[in-house]
Amino acid sequence: MTSTDVLFQPFRLKGLSLPNRIVMAPMTRSKSPHQIPGAAVAAYYRARAAGGVGLILTEGTSPEHKSASNDVNVPAFFGAAALAGWANVLKEVKDAGGHIMPQLWHQGIMRHAETGPYPDARSLSPSGLSKPDKKVAEPMTDGEIADVIAGFAKSAGYAKELGFDGVELHGAHGYIIDEFFWEGTNQRDDRYGGSLEKRTTFAADIARAVRKTVGEDFPILLRFSQWKQQDFAARLATSPSELERFLKPLVDAGVDCFHCSTRRFWEPEFPEEGSDMNLAGWTRKLSGKPTITVGSVSLDTDFITAFRGANAETAGIERLLEMMERGDFDLVAVGRALIANPDWPNKVRAGHVDQLKPWTSEALTTLV
Repeated sequence: MTSTDVLFQPFRLKGLSLPNRIVMAPMTRSKSPHQIPGAAVAAYYRARAAGGVGLILTEGTSPEHKSASNDVNVPAFFGAAALAGWANVLKEVKDAGGHIMPQLWHQGIMRHAETGPYPDARSLSPSGLSKPDKKVAEPMTDGEIADVIAGFAKSAGYAKELGFDGVELHGAHGYIIDEFFWEGTNQRDDRYGGSLEKRTTFAADIARAVRKTVGEDFPILLRFSQWKQQDFAARLATSPSELERFLKPLVDAGVDCFHCSTRRFWEPEFPEEGSDMNLAGWTRKLSGKPTITVGSVSLDTDFITAFRGANAETAGIERLLEMMERGDFDLVAVGRALIANPDWPNKVRAGHVDQLKPWTSEALTTLV
């Protein structure tokens, strides 16, 4: 049996030294009234740091742009009050010996019109399409594109000023960055649309703007996915060569690490190639950059099924350890299992996997 020791090797990303390879996955909570994370949010993240997580990625937070969010209870990463709240979160995590990065999340056209903290702001997308052939708005103007890019860069700058350990850009699941990636929602004929490479331009411009703001040593992560909430079967890349074409402009723009979002980490990404590597494995091989794998770690049901009300029983992690030991990916993001078990890393390290609690549909309303 493969040892869990592989999870507890230190890892370095630029100037950031992590004590182990376990990452807390970003999970929306909607528990920050008026977009301000309070003491309960700080306690929630501190508990996971104390439980042994190497790196915490926060729930999605709104960059400095008024149409970023549909929910007044999703925290912002701008404004004096919200940033003061995040400063307290940071203090609690650091006092517990942890490391933490905010995830910046602009919902794009998935934010329904007239919702969120700024209901008068227009919901944005590259071509006004919420999914293929469904136009719900006008395409973004050049000025609107520039404003969103600037908003990401500003909030990344706030993260560095506060003392966070890096920043993650949410480029997955059909939100604004992913709406540019996906041909189904990006029908532009300017520099931001067209070929697969051109559809990465918006994300690359964000990464470059962030890098200019935060400097060379501050890690920039990008989360991306093949699947979209609009279409679970959607794919940005149908072959390794297409994935390589997709990744190269993002690497050139300054992305330091890719967070490869899948619903089930064990599923091969390109089985027709005769390989059982998942998306994180192929991304690492083709980009030369570190990767994070994610998707139902230590649970038997994926999160889409779970958030439709299904519970998830605990599952072994032997396959995860085998894939990690052979070098498929560098870091492992744990989501729902860390809600149910704030001390998931400590339990795994002590050999008490049998003591892990399952995920239940009530967990989000009762968690601390």
